[in-house]
Amino acid sequence: MFGKASDKMREVFYLETGIHIAGNRELVLENCRRIEECSDVFMCMTAEKLTVKIWGSDLRAYDFNTGGIIIRGKITQIELEERRRRNEKSDSGKCED
Repeated sequence: MFGKASDKMREVFYLETGIHIAGNRELVLENCRRIEECSDVFMCMTAEKLTVKIWGSDLRAYDFNTGGIIIRGKITQIELEERRRRNEKSDSGKCED
């Protein structure tokens, strides 16, 4: 019950992850929680319910402290992977982030 109310509150207060792409040169990721890996050819970030992986060249990250992040460079591939919640169990019985 609390999970459904929590999801609704996220929608109302715009806490869901938003992704805006401008061509292949800029990506804005709203509600980015953490930068996992960052280089000029690969970036990996965690957002509320997603892991976002970006491949390209000359990639640079800007404005991380605004609650989001802007990635600029030549973007060639984007991968979105759903993150498990802490209370969900994986097949091995361990909790995953």
